[in-house]
Amino acid sequence: MDDEKMYPIGDVARRTGLSVSAIRYYADAGVVRPSALTTAGYRLYDIEAIARLELVRTLRDLDAGLDDIRRLLAGQTTLHDLATAHLAVVEREASRLRARRAVLRALVRQHGSAEQAALLHRLVSLSDEERERLIAEFWADVSEGLNENPRFVAELNSAPPRLPDEPTPEQLDAWIELAALVSDPQVRSAVRADLNERFTDGPGHLLVSPDALKAYERAAPLIEEAVAARQAGLAPDSPQAQELGDRYLRWLGGMFGASFDDAATRRELAGGLLLIEPQILADQEREVNGPRPTDPYERYQLLVQMVDGTLDANHAELAGYAAANTWLAAVLDPTATAPPE
Repeated sequence: MDDEKMYPIGDVARRTGLSVSAIRYYADAGVVRPSALTTAGYRLYDIEAIARLELVRTLRDLDAGLDDIRRLLAGQTTLHDLATAHLAVVEREASRLRARRAVLRALVRQHGSAEQAALLHRLVSLSDEERERLIAEFWADVSEGLNENPRFVAELNSAPPRLPDEPTPEQLDAWIELAALVSDPQVRSAVRADLNERFTDGPGHLLVSPDALKAYERAAPLIEEAVAARQAGLAPDSPQAQELGDRYLRWLGGMFGASFDDAATRRELAGGLLLIEPQILADQEREVNGPRPTDPYERYQLLVQMVDGTLDANHAELAGYAAANTWLAAVLDPTATAPPE
């Protein structure tokens, strides 16, 4: 029978892709012994032994150790258990290689020094807890002076970046840049000055006041309804759309303590809403295809999305919100037309 046929070591080498010396080595190491010997002492292998050698070659290509392979062939472990354990080792090594690659790419890109190499390696090797602590310390530092509005301060870091367990090279690159950014004292000083200039006094302070933040919360469901209505193809002049427009005006009136229901004001509001979509789309186009923002705060926000892998999803969500504002403009004023591009 075919399975009783014996093959000399040269034929086994051709069948398995192993060298003759490797087959002899595995025999001497007790991994796969020959099935028989000729009267002259030459090694012979049957089909089962050849299959075991092919398995050995596969596992060795995957860097499995001889001891583990010997235990598998002896029935002391299963292929599933061996693969599971080895996969964990390979994934750890892959993670180290990705981190090393990201550091080297950053050094080449920045023409970095030995000191930078040490810093970049430390930043990319941080644990999840250390990364969160670094970002939290950054926001605690840059929000100095905004303490009269603790809710706004808390929301500045309400969505810290989350580096995935298996980040892409681009995500690792973004994390290295982000970590270096938030560790830079000059960047911290610039962001702190910018936030205080925009939100400590005047209109900016009112826009992030506790009352304003509560008002934004009340508006969120209205905007979500507008997004859904536009996506569903609801006509702006339909009763449902007009009722939504009336609720939007009541929300706006409650926020500013005034009435916005007369025709002239509705027309003015519609004109303002029409400006939102082209501006948002232009910003997104510039963010994707134009030069990256150099402003530290804008750069931070972009890098967080790149680290999280949420940039495309956030763009899509924001584009839907922008289109809903254009739809809402038509609800408030049927004569409203988008400005020319």
